[in-house]
Amino acid sequence: MNDSVEIMFKKITEYFQSGGFIKVRLDPVPYQEMLTLVYAITKINADHSLLPNITLGFKVLDSCYSEAFAVENSLRLLSEGEIVVPNYSCGRQKKLLIVIAEDFSTLTVPIARLLGIYKFPQISHAAGLPLLSDKIQFPSFLRTAGSLYPQQFGLAEFVKYFGWTWVGILYEDNDFNAPAAEQMKELLAEMNICAAFYEVIPTNIERQNILSLVKVVETSSAAVIIIFSYAPAVALIMEEMYTQNITNKLWIASASWADDSIFSKKELWKILNGTIGFAEPSRNIPGLKDFLYSISPFRYPQDIYMKDFWETVFFCKWVDNETMADARSEEKSDKMEFCTGKENVESLEQSIYPVDYFKYQYNMLNTVFATAHALYDLQSCSLGEGPFSNRTCADKKQFQPWQFFHYVKNVRFINQSGKEVYFDKNGDVPTLYEIVNWQLTSQKSMKSVTVGRFGLLDNPNQGLIINYSAIIWSGGYSQLILRVEVRDFYHRMSVYQQTLTMMVGKQRQSLGDAEIEPDTEFDIKPPPVIPSDTANSAACIKCPIDSWPDERKVVCNLKVMEYLSFEEPLGVALTSLTILLSIIPAFILWAFVKHRDTPIVKANNRSLSYFLLVCLVLCFLCSLMFIGKPQMTTCLLRQSAFGVTFAICVSSILAKTITVVIVFGAKSPGSFQQKCLGSWTPSAIGLLCAVVQIIICIAWLAYASPFPEENTHSFTYKIIIQCNEGSITMFYFMLGYLGFLASICFAVAFLVRKLPDRYNEAKFITFSMLIFVSVWMSFIPAYLSSKGKYLVTVEIFAILSSGFGLLSCIFFPKCYIILLRPNQNIRESVAWKHTK
Repeated sequence: MNDSVEIMFKKITEYFQSGGFIKVRLDPVPYQEMLTLVYAITKINADHSLLPNITLGFKVLDSCYSEAFAVENSLRLLSEGEIVVPNYSCGRQKKLLIVIAEDFSTLTVPIARLLGIYKFPQISHAAGLPLLSDKIQFPSFLRTAGSLYPQQFGLAEFVKYFGWTWVGILYEDNDFNAPAAEQMKELLAEMNICAAFYEVIPTNIERQNILSLVKVVETSSAAVIIIFSYAPAVALIMEEMYTQNITNKLWIASASWADDSIFSKKELWKILNGTIGFAEPSRNIPGLKDFLYSISPFRYPQDIYMKDFWETVFFCKWVDNETMADARSEEKSDKMEFCTGKENVESLEQSIYPVDYFKYQYNMLNTVFATAHALYDLQSCSLGEGPFSNRTCADKKQFQPWQFFHYVKNVRFINQSGKEVYFDKNGDVPTLYEIVNWQLTSQKSMKSVTVGRFGLLDNPNQGLIINYSAIIWSGGYSQLILRVEVRDFYHRMSVYQQTLTMMVGKQRQSLGDAEIEPDTEFDIKPPPVIPSDTANSAACIKCPIDSWPDERKVVCNLKVMEYLSFEEPLGVALTSLTILLSIIPAFILWAFVKHRDTPIVKANNRSLSYFLLVCLVLCFLCSLMFIGKPQMTTCLLRQSAFGVTFAICVSSILAKTITVVIVFGAKSPGSFQQKCLGSWTPSAIGLLCAVVQIIICIAWLAYASPFPEENTHSFTYKIIIQCNEGSITMFYFMLGYLGFLASICFAVAFLVRKLPDRYNEAKFITFSMLIFVSVWMSFIPAYLSSKGKYLVTVEIFAILSSGFGLLSCIFFPKCYIILLRPNQNIRESVAWKHTK
């Protein structure tokens, strides 16, 4: 039996910018991966013990870095014809086994989503996006490259190892690099490592964007720059760095470009010298070196990419009519070097054409052999021992993609290097990173040196090993200089912190061991600025908790202490308003006492009205406890005082409302309603409702009492001195009980608002409760969105406005009659109204 299969591999060409134009050239590294594919298939077809009577074939499609091309090519492979026919396979003689795609994760994702719909197996030898491990979104995706999830942990540990606390971050705006950079930033923050800048590289990068990014890097005092991006975008930035001759930066490369062909560009060697990155480990593949050295345009004339590869690596041009025409037009025919096909591949640099140790070539080899071993397992299935329903086997010629995927994901074999290859439950292989250092050994040689490793097994924070002595640093730096800068900066800042402690306000200050009286004048000197010779530093420290850095990140400025004081205009205005509002109920109380024998005062429970007016005075005055610098006493009492006094007020109003209900419900002497008309009834109701709030406040103070604190996190440039409520749950529970009382009072008053009586105040109570509930419902979102002294202002305003609402709705109509219409406040007027 002779069966043929096709395998798709993508990304051969590379885009680059030159002279303001976008050009295309063959990328040697992906081309070498394709040659590895050819080598592996040749080895498998020659081994008749692995796949007897079966021939593996392949088909190469170039995605050109385009997601649209990638998806289109995938559909073309599934249709097995030149015409794309979704959901149909037009192949007759060949069976498509698997799709090998893609180098870039951004191109791999749409392919994986499409192939996942059909459960068609896909293996990537280079895509490391952690999202691809999600088997719900990508059910048929596997990879022989490690997931990049551990990369950020390794990079953070690496930065921490060398004591760098001042680094810059550049990241490309895509689904692969942006999340990695964000996670990296969070990990660095947890380690107290500062980000000098955090700049995005746009997807469609233009020259103006490049100039802007280069300026940020150049003007920053950070010497260590971490880049999360693909090589094409990095190349554009490095070309501009080369143009401006900026060489005093140390580049930390993510795995997406740490071992890319960007390092084969000789014009960038000066800029990239000393670059350190995390990359797939290099491994040896027996026999592959001889195969790679054996290629030539004459030996493989059918290879359509061979001539382009030859031009790229040997910097020559093949003689043809187009080349000669271009040379004559540009008058460069004498200087142009022409290709002969006899150039020696063995003379190429390892950075251009690696043949000793392999990275993605090794993954490609594992991918092809995993496919072959899975096909072998499928062909070896015995009847009645299959993995599918009823222990059946797949048809050995016309099997379904999902059946073949079952064998691929469960494959386990020993590769040519003696390593075991298998996939875990997420379709990943065990992750291991090499820490590589790109070193310029001469003007004609750039090599990658392994200086450490990082492996992730069960603990993401283990496995960092570094060979410090093997590292060559870029920009003329040595690690000794960097560490001296760190030590010197820490020393100078620690001296500053120890010698100057200042409390803003009329408090006692200390300078060293000397005591200074509150009114003493003295100068505050900032910490010393980093000298110019160490401006490009890899170190920073956090400013003291009472300070914040300036824009250049070189000076720590003291933060301003902020609280709502009695001296500032806002505090003066609120204090004046509080005192004015507290005088009004006191004046009304005087008027009620003076006219205590009049019908309008007696008709609405005279003693309860007195008590309510006294409580309203206290409600207004408790606002003063929120103004001024928070102290332990005021923090403990202010919320409890506010909650209890308002609970008593609302309870008293509820008692007055229930009294009205009882009065109009007493239809006969001796009835239950008649017995409840005594003075004890409203007092008992008010006392009972108030006691519940008192118990809530006591429990609050006992469980999690409020206390003063300095909030240094809400604002960069100031410290908020505030009261920590201890338990915000208890605070809202206290407010909730007030709302519960107000709602009951509103409901009862609303029901009796139309009862006939000249002095029935139920309708006024209805309006007062409506205002009260509205104010406190509006208070909650305003409270949650406010910070600092404005948070206190919001609560004071809520207290004053709700208290004034109660006062005005209930007592102003009575004062109008008492003071301005005394003729309506006599018994004869009431009798005449009832007679009429």
